[in-house]
Amino acid sequence: MPKWVCAVDVGTRSARAGIFDAGGVLLGRGEHPVTLHEPAPGRAEHSSEDIWLAVCAAVRQAKRASGIAAEEIVGIAFDATCSLVVRGADGRPMPVGDAPDRDTIAWLDHRAMAEAAECTATGHPVLKFVGGVMSPEMQIPKAMWLKRHLPGIWERTGLLFDLADFLTWRSSGSTARSLCTTTCKWTFLAHEAEGWRQDFLDLVGVPDLLDKAGLPARPSPVGADLGPLTVQAAADLGLPQNCRVAAGMVDAFAGALGVFGWRALDAQASAGRAILVAGTSSCVMAMQHQPLRLAGFWGPYSGPTLPGVWMTEGGQSATGALLDHIVKVHGAGGEPPAERHRAIAARVAELRAAEGEDFGRRLHVLPDFHGNRSPLAEPAALGVISGLSLDASFDGLCRLYWRTCVGIALGVRQIVEAMRVAGQPVDTLHVTGGHTKNPLLMELYADATGCRLVEPALDEGVLFGTAMAAATGAGLFETLAAAALAMRPRERERSPDPSLRAAYDRDYRIFLEMQRQRRVIEGMG
Repeated sequence: MPKWVCAVDVGTRSARAGIFDAGGVLLGRGEHPVTLHEPAPGRAEHSSEDIWLAVCAAVRQAKRASGIAAEEIVGIAFDATCSLVVRGADGRPMPVGDAPDRDTIAWLDHRAMAEAAECTATGHPVLKFVGGVMSPEMQIPKAMWLKRHLPGIWERTGLLFDLADFLTWRSSGSTARSLCTTTCKWTFLAHEAEGWRQDFLDLVGVPDLLDKAGLPARPSPVGADLGPLTVQAAADLGLPQNCRVAAGMVDAFAGALGVFGWRALDAQASAGRAILVAGTSSCVMAMQHQPLRLAGFWGPYSGPTLPGVWMTEGGQSATGALLDHIVKVHGAGGEPPAERHRAIAARVAELRAAEGEDFGRRLHVLPDFHGNRSPLAEPAALGVISGLSLDASFDGLCRLYWRTCVGIALGVRQIVEAMRVAGQPVDTLHVTGGHTKNPLLMELYADATGCRLVEPALDEGVLFGTAMAAATGAGLFETLAAAALAMRPRERERSPDPSLRAAYDRDYRIFLEMQRQRRVIEGMG
């Protein structure tokens, strides 16, 4: 009898689910919104119960769309943003702010800036695996903030989860944690015999973290079978109780596995290539058989997806979120649903056809509105716009939107250039995520970086990677590597336009000069 698996991807504002066969064919897809609360600048929170309800709705929708009988779905896996879920010893939600139902500090929340700086100031060897600078988006600073600012909540805390691990716990009852989440977000050193560095936790004031969080001595590899669905979870999801739950991943790593995992098994096939996972934020990732260490980049991480494959991650903290913000704050903008972005992109195409490459040329944008993750590793960095006028029209919005897209693409170019300088000569980007639906960004990722782009023909790279984990956990493949080979998606390519190189080289020189001038101005302040 044929067997199918379910993959679930939880992003910042929605949960998505897909039903896949063992050949990687997507038979049905579902999506449901997730509420993100932003009670103050730098603060962002979720309710994990709201996320669970969104997951269940998306899974049921995907199952209906697939036409597959529930009892034929044999495995499920989850990927998610690296948000921190706080639960009591009894498993109940614990508030992380003023609202009692919000128990989750979202990945983009920067409340722990001071705590992250304290981690960096220790100079501890674990920092060698986060680019030398601890980010407030990591879980250790968030846990430090929780203990320091909400001591009553900390006292009653019994479980801290990366969101992907919360979902496996919510569905299976297992408190096992993923090797991906713990290595990439909790400073677990997977390549060492003693992965947890208790001396670091002592230094930063959370010596009790392992007990408070319920963290295991050794995490579970991605795709490990964590057991069947609980009776309640099976009822909630509309799946059979004997459906197996697999250890999951951080969402960007699922995307890297989905679009590149099969290539990463061969060092020659992966040479000169990197992965761009681009949505609310963006990650540029390298998968290699030897560790690649770069200042301002996260990693190198040992085997966070595939055993024996190291991963290094550069990133931009706000990309899709920045475009949403530009639309919201402009007088001609308003709310930024997908239709609004499509209308802006269409008008940009018309204006560029009429005005040529001079369109918006005097506008320049540094896209660090939520800090610079890579390569500068400056979480307090701010965005800059040069060249504003009194134009408050819709066309004025389109000019600013276009040049913001240029700034985002130049930020990717800077990350790629840093990789090249470090000995990773990238000439091809494998792209997945929401940005594949934005024609402006996809054009720019090729033309402004000079890289050839490869994208999945069906843009569900993140779900593909998570489906590989689900199929492995369900026993359809002996190893995750075998699943990556069997379920890889079809691809399409685009090449950069060489006639535009000089113009984007000029833009890049201005981009770097704006960073220099920003440093000067900050120094004067």
